Amino acid sequence: MELLRTHIGLSLRSARNSQGRTLREVARQARVSLGYLSEVERGQKEASSELLNSICQALDLELSEVLTTVARELVSIELLSRDTVKLTVVDAA
Repeated sequence: MELLRTHIGLSLRSARNSQGRTLREVARQARVSLGYLSEVERGQKEASSELLNSICQALDLELSEVLTTVARELVSIELLSRDTVKLTVVDAA
């Protein structure tokens, strides 16, 4: 099962890295602890909508943009998984 928090975290980490910014810098600007931001990026914590918005603002991202990107990734993964199951069932027959 794919977890939303995992994909959100990966998206945030990717944006931060592409900007060449440190966890410390983004955490300070978002007003969250460095450890908390790290856990969000690793998909270990589910950020509230308020904190997620704060992190997005610190990264100069629109929350809707992050959520749309993540939703598209999840749709692709689900479709691929469904197609793989179908192929497996056909191959077994």
